[in-house]
Amino acid sequence: HPTLSVSRAALLPPPDGPGDAAGQELPVESRPFASYGSALHIALPQAPRAGQLLTLLIDYEAGEGPGVCWLSPEQTAGKQKPYMYTQGQAVLNRSFFPCFDTPSVKFTYSATVKVPEGFTAVMSATSWEKQKDNTFVFKMSQPIPSYLIALVVGDIVSADVGPRSCVWAEPCLIEAAKKEYDGVIEEFLVVGERLFGPYVWGRYDILFMPPSFPFGGMENPCLTFVTPCLLAGDRSLVDVIIHEISHSWFGNLVTNATWGEFWLNEGFTMYAQRRISTEVYGLPYTCLEAATGRALLRQHMDATGEDHPLNKLRVVIEPGLWGVNPDDTYNETPYEKGYCFVSYLAHLVGNQSKFDAFLQAYVNRFKFQSITADDTLGFFLEYFPELKEKGVDSIPGLEFDRWLNVPGWPPYLPDLSPGQQLMRPADELAELWAADSLNMDMIEAVDITGWRTYQLVYFLDQVLQKSPLPEGNVKRLSKMYPKISKAQNAELRLRWCQIVLKNNLEAEYSKVKDFLHSQGKQKYTLPLYRAMWGGSEATRALAMETFSATAPQLHVNVQNYVKKILGLDGAE
Repeated sequence: HPTLSVSRAALLPPPDGPGDAAGQELPVESRPFASYGSALHIALPQAPRAGQLLTLLIDYEAGEGPGVCWLSPEQTAGKQKPYMYTQGQAVLNRSFFPCFDTPSVKFTYSATVKVPEGFTAVMSATSWEKQKDNTFVFKMSQPIPSYLIALVVGDIVSADVGPRSCVWAEPCLIEAAKKEYDGVIEEFLVVGERLFGPYVWGRYDILFMPPSFPFGGMENPCLTFVTPCLLAGDRSLVDVIIHEISHSWFGNLVTNATWGEFWLNEGFTMYAQRRISTEVYGLPYTCLEAATGRALLRQHMDATGEDHPLNKLRVVIEPGLWGVNPDDTYNETPYEKGYCFVSYLAHLVGNQSKFDAFLQAYVNRFKFQSITADDTLGFFLEYFPELKEKGVDSIPGLEFDRWLNVPGWPPYLPDLSPGQQLMRPADELAELWAADSLNMDMIEAVDITGWRTYQLVYFLDQVLQKSPLPEGNVKRLSKMYPKISKAQNAELRLRWCQIVLKNNLEAEYSKVKDFLHSQGKQKYTLPLYRAMWGGSEATRALAMETFSATAPQLHVNVQNYVKKILGLDGAE
């Protein structure tokens, strides 16, 4: 990456052989590769033999790049000390250290990190120890792709929440983090191991990031990074943690060889997450959560058009100066359409425990490797010869090739009807609120105090779809359900803000502003700016005002995406 400067490279003598310890200096040059990075060429003195071990020393300086995020004290929860973190996925670690920055290459790593007094360093590593002079030493003993190496330095502390898990957070958040996650993580890990095989990473710790962290979670091995939005106070958003735990098998252990087949990471992880959720919370609740996921896919496809090339599972990412940047391909398709394809494979098998056994065999067969969809589907047909016999890969309209290469809505949708018992009351209540004259007797007869978060989310999604509601209805809804309109839960706040904007409820515009000031997660931030920009003069003004106040606390990618939405000059 242009922000990383290499000063010299040298070939070191073999660990036990003769030779100058400083090594033999080698010529280095940078050649064009793509808009998001260049190729580092190092000339060796002679052609290496196959299998020969080379020890290369590269002196470099980094820090300004997009993969390295420096937060000022006001961007943290504690507001006292600065903070830094790295975010490698998809192709940003090339600005953190020189590497083969592709998911097709896996390696072990070690690191020695010296930090100032009063700060702690943590990394995605299987072991770490603190030495004198505030120096931390990390080792990752399992091979991983470059995008999973991550470092955080900040004023952070930890608390145990299970036999192999602790939470890390700024001191002001640690109590809340411990309370929210004490005892729950081990339960998910145990179910994951029962379904998918041994957990190979040793520890599973969670780091609560500052509010500007742009993602819900990042599955860095041994140390998942998550948004502080997950500290809802009611354990209601733990499915994000189940998702990240599921990556311990799908993504981190078996990895997509190219970002064009990201569904191999995310579609399988969504399927695994929902398998664990079914075991822990039951089928109705899991189907309800999957229905909210399907609604997100619908929104995404409506916004982009179904035939948009990103809406296929196999996306063509050409390297080169005008190629697609893998970071810009991030969307709902690999997650939710990928989930539908994995569900379709399960449907072809027709027996859950047989398909579970297949998943375990699949992980075992490809662990520590990077693979393509052809490897996955080839193994599936090999594992179920009777299905191969029947030619299930080419059933008209449901061909594997069509799943991979044709954009659009999934040709098969898993049956989510067990969720109906939770959805129906929410559907009916949304209908009542959308009526021209409100039937308050029927509305008051519905008791939502026992509804879990995803039931409320589903209800709000229905209200949003029916918006704008008849004059005055949203105002009454707001007053009647403070549990919703005054919620601290980020998933509820997002939907409520969208409803406020869609219905031009000016009295509550301040809630939109407050929510955008409180966090910078991409999935919450962009939809609200789109809604404001697509609305009235007043909401456009609100968008401009909010962005100019919060821009410095947003991740640079998110800043650029918002600038694009607001049509501001200088947007990349």
